[in-house]
Amino acid sequence: MYTQLKEINYKPKAFEFYTADSLWTDPHTSQQMLSYHLNENVDLASRNKAFIEKSIDWIVSRFSVVEQTKICDFGCGPGLYTSGLARTGANVTGVDFSKNSIEYAKTYAKKQNLDINYVIQNYLEYETTEKYDIITMIMCDFCALSPAQRKLMLKKFYHLLKDDGRILLDVYSLKGFEEITETSLYEHKQLQGFWSSHDYYGFLNTFKYEDEKVVLDKYTIIERESSKVVYNWLQYFSEDMLLKELKDAGFNIQAIYDDVAGSDYSKNKTEFAVIVEKLTNVTK
Repeated sequence: MYTQLKEINYKPKAFEFYTADSLWTDPHTSQQMLSYHLNENVDLASRNKAFIEKSIDWIVSRFSVVEQTKICDFGCGPGLYTSGLARTGANVTGVDFSKNSIEYAKTYAKKQNLDINYVIQNYLEYETTEKYDIITMIMCDFCALSPAQRKLMLKKFYHLLKDDGRILLDVYSLKGFEEITETSLYEHKQLQGFWSSHDYYGFLNTFKYEDEKVVLDKYTIIERESSKVVYNWLQYFSEDMLLKELKDAGFNIQAIYDDVAGSDYSKNKTEFAVIVEKLTNVTK
């Protein structure tokens, strides 16, 4: 028991382990995530319906989205943004490795008579000859990637984006990092059965990494016959930190906002959003 408790409370190095696939591709937890996505009143897997509608309207206006504007949404989930953008007549692609989410998105698009290209794939592995006018990565997905993965993602974005194309993404801020407290929690059937349909015991350790500005939520799930550990990493950024990563990849920040609905930048929110432009005189 002592050894097990030490393992449960072990603090790994930043991004030492990566288990995103177990959250999004496991049949049970991916279905749970889909239900959170589709809950219109909460900001969990997706933001609430009113915000998403406001955000889509702003994106269409800010990026001058018209018929056949080519858009790719990385981490599209069940298509909450892709559906709204496709209603403008834009040429929309959504990439996500949750089978449940993509199947829901395809069914919804068919019912709404929307022509959307959905791809079930880890977006780190997505390849195409298409060139996009707009790339979106929303709900701070960028922050869940390790430094090496973010570098790979930005390199991919550089090659997928037209020379005059732009990226919209949001990230967690250092103010958000400051508000996090390290904790150790235990709960029987944590999150009301989120992790399994069977009886289980859940342990949550939240660790902060001051030097890296990273937070880890480490979930240890113990069932009668098995156990698993899920690592949910989140990178927090200052403007300068994000700008450096982007410039190293051949991009620049064109504009900065409080959120992906275009709210004026106040510097006192736990997140911020940026419009990113491609520097075409850079060799990548």
